[in-house]
Amino acid sequence: MATIRKSARTTTAAPERPHPDATRRSQRSRQAIYDAALALVGEVGYPKTTIEGIAARAGVGKQTIYRWWSSKAEVLLEAFLDLGEQAVDVQGQDAPYAIPDTGDIAADLKAVLRATVDQLYDPKFEAPSRALAAEGLVNEQLGREFVAKLLEPSLQLHVDRLRAAQAAGQVRPEIDPRIALELFVSPLAQRWLQHTAPVSYAYTDTLVDYALHGLAPR
Repeated sequence: MATIRKSARTTTAAPERPHPDATRRSQRSRQAIYDAALALVGEVGYPKTTIEGIAARAGVGKQTIYRWWSSKAEVLLEAFLDLGEQAVDVQGQDAPYAIPDTGDIAADLKAVLRATVDQLYDPKFEAPSRALAAEGLVNEQLGREFVAKLLEPSLQLHVDRLRAAQAAGQVRPEIDPRIALELFVSPLAQRWLQHTAPVSYAYTDTLVDYALHGLAPR
């Protein structure tokens, strides 16, 4: 019986398709969610912003959001932190930010408070800032995170600048910088949050003058 031999056939393997970059896809989804959360809070307000609305706006499934966060408050907090990091990247700041030290403590504090006024009324920052501050009053865990991640680092910059002023003999050595900074930071925050009166450069300049020079005649 004749043996039938199959002819050898060279098979060229099809080139493998590159696997999708899961990390990149995940980051795109996160950024879309951040952008959607910030946009919705600015457009409809925090109370009307929902996880479902954020998911629809971002083009992701609701389960994707719940895989990373447990509430819209957590989404907004992380989105706001990311917004701050983007602002730093745009400004090209390689070194950690510090309040400039020109040798004039009054001028330096006035400059940083004027910049704070600008940011407080920047449409990108104002709505999420107010929402997080308000939510933090009734949500203790979020409030603690808001203070630790957003407020405390900023307040520490004021502490550092006041300590430098103490070392230069411009501020009394016995004062507590952490308490002293509240003389000008806290009134600004209260007026802005509660709309008790207009906030302006003149107002923040006056806060610094009152805090540094006191009220009693000398």
